[in-house]
Amino acid sequence: MPNHSVLEQERLWSRRNLLMLGLAGTGVAGAALWQILNSRSQSRVKVPPMEMQTTADLATPSKMVREFDYGTVKRENGRVIREFRLTAGTSAIRLNSAVSFNIWDLNGRIPGPTLRAKQGDRVRVLFFNQAGHSHSLHFHGVHPSEMDGIRPVRHGAATIYEFDAEPYGVHLYHCHIEPVTRHVAKGLYGMFIIDPPTPRPPADEIVLIMAGYDVNDDSRNEHYAFNGLPDYYIDNPIRIYQNQLIRLYVLNIIEYDPAVTFHLHANFFKVYPTGMTTKPSFETDVITMGTAERHILEFAFRYPGKYMFHPHQDAIAENGCMGQFDVIAQSNQKMT
Repeated sequence: MPNHSVLEQERLWSRRNLLMLGLAGTGVAGAALWQILNSRSQSRVKVPPMEMQTTADLATPSKMVREFDYGTVKRENGRVIREFRLTAGTSAIRLNSAVSFNIWDLNGRIPGPTLRAKQGDRVRVLFFNQAGHSHSLHFHGVHPSEMDGIRPVRHGAATIYEFDAEPYGVHLYHCHIEPVTRHVAKGLYGMFIIDPPTPRPPADEIVLIMAGYDVNDDSRNEHYAFNGLPDYYIDNPIRIYQNQLIRLYVLNIIEYDPAVTFHLHANFFKVYPTGMTTKPSFETDVITMGTAERHILEFAFRYPGKYMFHPHQDAIAENGCMGQFDVIAQSNQKMT
């Protein structure tokens, strides 16, 4: 059902409002207005203050859970361009107190930034390769063959990927240089969200990317993680509010395991397959996802308390791919 409060707020943005913002009559109006309206609607969502432990590592689960990169908006030849910069590098990540792992990172982090655009935006990605080997970026979605990201970009070189953002949904990007499994498993991946022309209803929006780590090169994962670090959200639960809509963007990028499940305790979620619908297709508490599969899951918790989420393959969950939501009582909600 439409969110009439949001629709009414959008109607209030008259030409006078646009003129006051300096947007009317320019090519940037559509994209800028969408971002303003999106941020205004999201500002009405109640989000608990972040109290998670920070890390000095390249994985930053405390930030990534609600961090989106909307790029830099430019106007060229009457067209709005949403420009992103991604640099591949080489570094190491500490998976626990005893295990470090050499990775290829994007913008000094793993996973890479969660890029976000609106359907119809012109997306320009400036890719710089400083990672020692040839790499590339392949974006899931619709684009011309020359933008498909399968040509190697050698170390020290750069390239530009440019295409229209379509279709709306939850997509991903990753390196596509052989062996692709190794390049992805070592960190060259991220989520790419394309929002529909009409914004979805306001919700507390959260990103979870499931990944694995093969630390001894035997083509099997010894460790697993949500958003980069094993067990992070067990020790630092994701705080959400009781009875508030949660919109979860979930991506499975685990290589070497053909499929995993995602299970939520004490609740059910509505499933929007690949995020390419505005109405849920079904409701469940566990969903099976192959590598590179992704969905939008929506739910709200009726009761306060801590509730686990994890794959239902115990070996995967017990080796790092496990977390908790800390549901805060409605009486303690504060607007942010």
